[in-house]
Amino acid sequence: MAMAKDIRTRLGLLEAKRMEQQGGDLRARILTARRQPTAPMHSRAELQELAQEPDLVGRIARGMLRIGFVAERGCGQPLDPDHWLPAMAGHLYADPLAFTLFAFDFGHDPSLRVVKLPAPWSQRFDTEFGVEAWAAEFFDDIARQVRENNFNGTTAVDPIRRAVSSGHGISKSATTAMLVLWIMSTRPNARGVVTANTAPQLESKTWAELAKWHRRCVFGEWFTVSTGRASMKMVAADFPESWNAFGQTAAEDRAESFAGLHAADSTPFYIFDESSAIPAKIWEVAEGGLTDGEPMFCAFGNPTRNSGRFFECFHGQRHRWGTTRVDSRTCQLTNKTLLDQWVEDYGLESDFVKVRVLGEFPNASSLQFVPRDVVEGAAKRDTPPARGEVVVVGVDPARFGGDASVIFTRAGRDARTMPPIRMNKVDTMTLASKVAEHVNFLRRAGHQVIVNIDGGGVGGGVVDRLRSLGYSVNEVQFGSRALDPRKYANRRAEIWGHMREWLAVGAVPDDRELIDDLTAVEYGYNAADAILLESKESMKSRGLSSPDSADALAVTFAVPVPIDTGDMVADSYGEAEREKVLAYDPYAAAGL
Repeated sequence: MAMAKDIRTRLGLLEAKRMEQQGGDLRARILTARRQPTAPMHSRAELQELAQEPDLVGRIARGMLRIGFVAERGCGQPLDPDHWLPAMAGHLYADPLAFTLFAFDFGHDPSLRVVKLPAPWSQRFDTEFGVEAWAAEFFDDIARQVRENNFNGTTAVDPIRRAVSSGHGISKSATTAMLVLWIMSTRPNARGVVTANTAPQLESKTWAELAKWHRRCVFGEWFTVSTGRASMKMVAADFPESWNAFGQTAAEDRAESFAGLHAADSTPFYIFDESSAIPAKIWEVAEGGLTDGEPMFCAFGNPTRNSGRFFECFHGQRHRWGTTRVDSRTCQLTNKTLLDQWVEDYGLESDFVKVRVLGEFPNASSLQFVPRDVVEGAAKRDTPPARGEVVVVGVDPARFGGDASVIFTRAGRDARTMPPIRMNKVDTMTLASKVAEHVNFLRRAGHQVIVNIDGGGVGGGVVDRLRSLGYSVNEVQFGSRALDPRKYANRRAEIWGHMREWLAVGAVPDDRELIDDLTAVEYGYNAADAILLESKESMKSRGLSSPDSADALAVTFAVPVPIDTGDMVADSYGEAEREKVLAYDPYAAAGL
């Protein structure tokens, strides 16, 4: 039996040599090895002897020992890198963790004697050093999906989507680089795009880390990696046109550079770093590149914003994404003393600790004006009973083709009973007619109605039309001077401030679009340290929609609701009226 096995081993070697001679280029040899995996041919004793070699042979032998690619009986033959590298690439096609431990000289390379491979993976592999536990689990999850998809090289399979939300210092960039190198090395004709939230992040961190790990990779000689903002690319040396990956900045005006990433016989892939700040438009275009082959989309980042596409990977779209949350305190390389200080100083439930340590999304992003927990509380709060309050109708006319014109109705603490009216692509006359129709409906129901309209842009035409029809309308200019200029930079920031306070006691519809609008707006300060809200144009540059529904609700807070329902509000303010507005207590008016 032993003789027969030895004969089979030798025949296998002869067959491998024949395939190398007749099987075509590197791509063909990798694909052949995937379809017809080569069994181990060198015994542990042979590999241990070969592992002493200082060249590529020694690296391959040490990698085989680490992953247990060992034959019971030796073959007595040399270890030929030209045969075994393609063979191992095919063998490791569905196992990114084993690939990582084979491809990088953990333990032997002094720079890789840093992270100890934790259990249970330390029992599975013969190495003391490796990757963090979260990374090993992440790689195993991808391996499981690859096996389930069982891509045959022709029929497109479901995309593999993975999102990792983490604190600081978890070896995220290194893991990203290992992932890219696994895809590129095991999948001939793979095509990918790597991006990050800013050009400096992409160039100096994400792509620089890929270049560093490429130099350490046993398959590195197959590829050329160039750096620099204008030329971040990784290409197969002999097949640069069909087997490549590029670093692309995530600027929304360059979204087209993410389109057309197709590899029907291989893997088209996208890697996003610091994903919270990547514009939604980039995400949308990337999704369009997942329609053929064996596509993969992996997003990494600190969860700095509790809105946007990265947030939705863990919430509204979590049924599409495999997700991982990484607490920095569980990783070996993080500064535990500093992390403990942060927890002590800010508290475990603080947004600072959630984002930077726990890998959890905050209640409010660092620049978010309205916290999500406040909005979701208003969406779940019981609607307060009507007490004869004046009904305020807020109107936000659309400024751009893709925006919506919205009519919002609020009576005291109740902004839920009448859900917002949204209209797309309507002209000013049509919108004015709809507002008039809505006001007439409310008046027939016995309500006194105040109408506030954002008069900026096309809103002025709606105001003029309604006044010509005899309706009393308050024109609100978001960009005008705030009534309290020491606190707010303009009227928009001021009325959003009033709305934010009201949301703590008010009730709004459990409407995803409204909730996203209310929580998406960020803020800063002007030169006078007054609060300045992010503009709609700025939001669009981040890939977010205009917060039309939120602005329509906010504009209902632009004038004080009269306590005496016979007291009407003027269209403009003098000094006396301004003092009245500043002294107005909306909670007292609501009977609270």
